[in-house]
Amino acid sequence: MATVTTSSSPATLQSCRHASHGVVRYCPPLPWRRRRSFGQVTTKDTASSQGQPSATGGWVEAPVGVAAEAGEEGDSIRRLQNGPDVRGVALEGEKGRLVDLTPLAVEVIAESFGEWLREELQRPEGEELRVSVGRDPRLSGARLSAALFAGLARAGCSVFDMGLATTPACFMSTILSRFNYDASIMMTASHLPYTRNGLKFFTKHGGLTSGDVEKICDRAAQKYVARKMGLGGRGTPPVVMRVDLMSAYSQHLRDIIKQRVAHPTHYDTPLKGFKVIVNAGNGCGGFFTWDVLEKLGADTTGSLHLEPDGTFPNHMPNPEDATAMSLTRDAVLAHGADLGVVFDTDVDRSGVVDDTGAAINGDRLIALMSAIVLDEHPGTTVVTDARASDGLTRFIASRGGHHCLYRVGYRNVIDKGVQLNIDGVETHLMMETTGHGALKENYFLDDGAYMVVKIVIEMVRMKLAGLERGVGSLIMDLEEPAESVLLRMNILGEPKHAKQRGTMAVEAFKNYIQEDKLSGWVLDDCGDCSVSEGCLVDTNDHPIDIDAYMYRAKLYDENKRPLGMVHVRQSVHNPNIALNMQSYLPGGCKSMAKDLHERFLLASGVNEFLDTREVEKFVK
Repeated sequence: MATVTTSSSPATLQSCRHASHGVVRYCPPLPWRRRRSFGQVTTKDTASSQGQPSATGGWVEAPVGVAAEAGEEGDSIRRLQNGPDVRGVALEGEKGRLVDLTPLAVEVIAESFGEWLREELQRPEGEELRVSVGRDPRLSGARLSAALFAGLARAGCSVFDMGLATTPACFMSTILSRFNYDASIMMTASHLPYTRNGLKFFTKHGGLTSGDVEKICDRAAQKYVARKMGLGGRGTPPVVMRVDLMSAYSQHLRDIIKQRVAHPTHYDTPLKGFKVIVNAGNGCGGFFTWDVLEKLGADTTGSLHLEPDGTFPNHMPNPEDATAMSLTRDAVLAHGADLGVVFDTDVDRSGVVDDTGAAINGDRLIALMSAIVLDEHPGTTVVTDARASDGLTRFIASRGGHHCLYRVGYRNVIDKGVQLNIDGVETHLMMETTGHGALKENYFLDDGAYMVVKIVIEMVRMKLAGLERGVGSLIMDLEEPAESVLLRMNILGEPKHAKQRGTMAVEAFKNYIQEDKLSGWVLDDCGDCSVSEGCLVDTNDHPIDIDAYMYRAKLYDENKRPLGMVHVRQSVHNPNIALNMQSYLPGGCKSMAKDLHERFLLASGVNEFLDTREVEKFVK
């Protein structure tokens, strides 16, 4: 169904030269109840991970050549890669989708990650590697966690089980002094259905790149083939230490709020007198209510879906979900709250609702964060994905900032910001329109809870300054498109051909415009930046890996006036092509979709392997 809204790895990259003169260019588990303590240590010998029989009757790895000969089996592991993450179907129940994220798949990926980590850190065999593991409340979590522990143990890693945790907390377990682990893995599939699950990987340097995960999956594919052929046995149960990371992470967030607000009359309870509604969507975000807001004095009466439930019975935890935002809005208005918060499942994304009930997500959330960050760091650059609107660009420029648009994909956006800082272009904020947001001050980590912390601090400061209006007043002058539409076209055929066909479709779109077969359409170029071809190719010596193909184009009328834009991209998470359209005029998205359907989708022949029914339904 079409969704329509109307307005009411660090590498050296050449600098975005536009950032110096203010002209934007397109650059391109532990269930959380009120209290519960962790268990203690399970001590067992670990199996050898070196492909040699262990003292307890270990296993022997298959020769590399055996795995190479069984390409189809190995490809089933490689297809689990989704950009910098691993994602797959973990439970039966999805029509047309078989379970592919099996315990064996998780085990060999975890083992391969442990081996990769040892090589990256240049740690000799036998030296301890400490890896923490967290998970969201999905039903498949417990079973797959056991496989994850086993795989890490086979690679010689000591395992620290955080139980129910958030993705940002997993990374912070490598930073916080009481823990300081070498790496961390979060088991989650974010906003995807309860039948899915996945893995996110972190070292002290941040999340892994797509290239890193590709190497890990290639190694895992060989192991998977060998195990399927019976060439390798099970090791003994791993050593697993249960740890309470979330309490330390919550204290870390509380301390930031107390220190930066520095309330003149009640330092330890700076949120006293404020009402904040949290909608955790039955994911991992409930901790923020009990262990952050309430301990700082906030009234959280009316908060929604705080208890973890892996079936997500009320709605998907997702700040883009209309039901999630609507329910939160109703609760804010019913309880007279100052702020509403919506988290996604693993709390690396968030959205908010202001005191008037206005939803602040997408471009609005980027605008709000930009206003806060630009007040702290005048003139800084803000990096977003290329689905952001021209109105957001003008908003950032009006506050003295610079806007760099880049590829869709939270890792792409963050890595672009890292590279700009390396090149001397001050960049404090990187945000994707889906709600992923990272700050230079917070280790370039996309942390939904930290975003809310920044907003809460601003809310209190405004009140202390005598301002009666809420945080929504900071973005009152944001110009929004008349219409925004998201359409998807599934890629037909076998899953193993989906990536290739998706690339073909996106490249065909580019070629049609370049060959002037779509009159009025113009590819956005990248101006003075070091990326070209519609935010696809980095032309420096060390480009960011491409995990999906995408282009952005604008449509102009006969008088050269812009009518709207379309962003065509290959989805990283599912076998489909996404069309994000924005129109500057009512009815413009339908007109653009009709033009694309008749003069590109049908004329080019890509409809032979793309399901265009959603587009056809929209234009009728």
